[in-house]
Amino acid sequence: MKIDLYTRCWNDGAMLGFFFRHYDEIVRRYVVYDDDSTDNSREILRSHRKVDLRALEYSDPDSRVVSGQILQNACWKESRGDADWVIVTDIDEHLHHAQLALYLDDCRRSGVTAIPSLGYQMLSEEFPREGQKLCETLTFGEPSEIYSKMNIFSPDAIEETNFNLGRHTAKPVGRVVIPARDELLLLHYRYLGFERTQKRHEEYLTRQRKRDLEKGWGIQYSWSREALREVWDGVRAGLVDVSDPALRPWETR
Repeated sequence: MKIDLYTRCWNDGAMLGFFFRHYDEIVRRYVVYDDDSTDNSREILRSHRKVDLRALEYSDPDSRVVSGQILQNACWKESRGDADWVIVTDIDEHLHHAQLALYLDDCRRSGVTAIPSLGYQMLSEEFPREGQKLCETLTFGEPSEIYSKMNIFSPDAIEETNFNLGRHTAKPVGRVVIPARDELLLLHYRYLGFERTQKRHEEYLTRQRKRDLEKGWGIQYSWSREALREVWDGVRAGLVDVSDPALRPWETR
């Protein structure tokens, strides 16, 4: 299979190793739009043989969020006529299946063209050690409807994705065929270490543009330490182990 992956990057150097470790086995080409990273992200990206590194251009100068939405609804179209699947995702989002390559091949052969995923907000009190494959070593997350997204689809069958802000919903147009049952998980590794997460929120808040602030997009970045702790503890209370066979419907195939 030929799989192209499209994503954005801003100071994600700490996450890129986990990201590549997760996707390298299936992805043919990464198209990464870098948003003026000031850490070591660009050096890491340039050193990866599969990465096509590009500068992120803001189609709406007043909104980081809208610019991202416009990009993600269009960037993947260059894979038409060449790729079997495209993945449109964030660097902290890991698509997971016990046999991911086999599952995607089965879907392709059966005529499936778009695969929704069951979302989990993953959480760890400490940032993971380098070298891990997170879907194997950091397996506790809270089931999350808002992170249940359509991250992977056929670029030839889908005409438009119609992602909303943040890709939390999509209204695909074209030859849309989804699997008979949900088997694909989307593990969202945002909450990795409380102190790091709070600092990351503070940094993102400085990057919000005028329209983002006016609309309250990314309001979570302005949460106080106490508010983040309350949300954090709520997620922790709802954690389940995604490696539990009871949560893996493909085990009964």
